[in-house]
Amino acid sequence: MSVGNISFVKDFVIVGFPGLQPHYYGLVSALLLFVYVFTLVGNAVFFTLFLKTKSLQKPVYYFIINLVVCDVLFSTTTLPKIISRYWFQDGTISFLGCFVQMFFVHYLGSVCSLALAVMAIDRYAAICYPLQYHSIMTNRNVLICILCSWVLSLVAPLMIVIRAYPLPYCTENTIVHCYCDHVSITTLACTDRALYSVPALIGALVALLGSLAIIIFSYFSIFVAVMRISSTRGRLKTFSTCSPQLIIIALYFLPRCFIYLSGNIGIKFNTDLRLVIIMMYSLLPPMVNPLIYCLRTEEVKKILRKQFKKRKIGLAVDVDRSMEQGHVQLLESIWGVDAVYPDRLGDISRGSGDT
Repeated sequence: MSVGNISFVKDFVIVGFPGLQPHYYGLVSALLLFVYVFTLVGNAVFFTLFLKTKSLQKPVYYFIINLVVCDVLFSTTTLPKIISRYWFQDGTISFLGCFVQMFFVHYLGSVCSLALAVMAIDRYAAICYPLQYHSIMTNRNVLICILCSWVLSLVAPLMIVIRAYPLPYCTENTIVHCYCDHVSITTLACTDRALYSVPALIGALVALLGSLAIIIFSYFSIFVAVMRISSTRGRLKTFSTCSPQLIIIALYFLPRCFIYLSGNIGIKFNTDLRLVIIMMYSLLPPMVNPLIYCLRTEEVKKILRKQFKKRKIGLAVDVDRSMEQGHVQLLESIWGVDAVYPDRLGDISRGSGDT
């Protein structure tokens, strides 16, 4: 579309990693596909385990399931297009489609931040107020917390999309990123973006640092409460209940804070390195979170052990039956039915005598 001598873009092209050589496209697309499939399968396994096991249907696991849903949606929002870019050399995305992706990238990122904050509050209530925990974290309150994390996260992403969409985009249409986000899109606008970038940055920092502040307060209070426990074993056991969430929080927040701080204090990275860091903190947590839930949560490990034992016993019984049937068939072929089953001959003789 053009007005006078100004041409307006109708679609965008996602470049991905600008320094990546074409002969590595297949390898990168296969790696990204593996990450996506592993994310879907791992989270689906945990979700199925949650639905089938009544002992897992309690507040802490409701919060984890909330994070599972957010992780899967975020990966589905970002990965298919960049996989298509390297697998089929198709990085084109429509003008509207790019803004829709931008909205969900920032929206789901905010939801994940608040989900981790709510999980920290849950651990705070469980450890600091153990006697009142079940009256505090009722199913109703858990549902309210989860709904609030999804509703409150709508505001900032919706505002930045509404402000960015009408801008005139009349220069390049290449997005040097692996998905559409606010910075990569608004840098292409042929207008002063300061009026739009500053409110968006403030919104992002509020969502990120607000959630991080809640998490720091919760775990500082937990640390103080745990240090009052007299026995070392009791302290370690209490800390172990928090370790899965602390690992997830570290994977999610530390790289993000590093990128934000480095940009503000003047540390510059190569574009490809910066994109690698962004992709790692965007895609690594959704992929490894199911492993952390399963390997670092004692209750989930016990359930998985029981499931594997049942399957092993069932498999052993099936193998024994098949071996027995095979052995009988072999004897029948060598000695005949009468030799293998002598009772049958007596039954036949008695039957003929009665006749």
